[in-house]
Amino acid sequence: MLLLLQSHPYVFPLLAGLVGLLVGSFLNVVIVRLPTMLNRQWRRECEQHLAAAAADDRPFNLVTPRSHCPHCGHRIGALENVPVLSYLWLRGRCSACGVRISPRYPLVELLSAGLSTLVAWHFGFGVAAIAVILLTWALIALTFIDIDHQLLPDVITLPFLWVGLLLNAFSVFADPRSAVIGAAAGYLALWLVFHLFKLVTGKEGMGYGDFKLLALFGAWLGWQSLPLIILLSSFVGAAVGLGFILFRGRDRNLPIPFGPFLCAAGWIALLWGDSMMRYYLRLA
Repeated sequence: MLLLLQSHPYVFPLLAGLVGLLVGSFLNVVIVRLPTMLNRQWRRECEQHLAAAAADDRPFNLVTPRSHCPHCGHRIGALENVPVLSYLWLRGRCSACGVRISPRYPLVELLSAGLSTLVAWHFGFGVAAIAVILLTWALIALTFIDIDHQLLPDVITLPFLWVGLLLNAFSVFADPRSAVIGAAAGYLALWLVFHLFKLVTGKEGMGYGDFKLLALFGAWLGWQSLPLIILLSSFVGAAVGLGFILFRGRDRNLPIPFGPFLCAAGWIALLWGDSMMRYYLRLA
């Protein structure tokens, strides 16, 4: 099997895309359930601290209860849970009550499949490709959770920060020194921006999850990648924010999560950061 993946350049991207499609279905569960799981955990901890009874002790995790329609409670069977195809077969509606199913579900599945295929094609079969595919799935989950809840869960961010440091102990993406400095510098860079912004405006411009996310990319790519990631994420974030204000009349005081822009910028830097920097240096 390993010989097949190494000798045929199309096999690994195809396999990565198929696995990514299946994982995308699971990522939808993570995106929907993980914030609720964390809220319940925090509530239980607060209630225990205050010596009060827990409000809801029923099991709720990524496995239990089974996937169901949020409107009528209809349990989703195996044939209704086939990535993308079941959505098309059901014409985007629940088979029991007919309520419209959010198109986000097939979007996440297709996004997971497409990005996994692209990563596999870019890196070829090896440790680097498998690591970046796993990180890609994590970034997809972080992106949509942040859009919905303005939350970047530590249970996703911190383990991948450590994975980046461990990988670079063997210089997979950067040398160990650059990775350690990158993790520290990534956190401190946004920490300083946060406190300077708060000092000047009296408002909090971002959350601590953003600091940890940039530290994650610093651990994976080294400190040298941080200016590019910050520049890309800030540029795209400013453009999207301005677009919301101009074309959708969005209140400029309403927060726009910065995590999705960091995720996109970091992912781009993982694949094409070196090429972008070389191109910039040639122009300079």
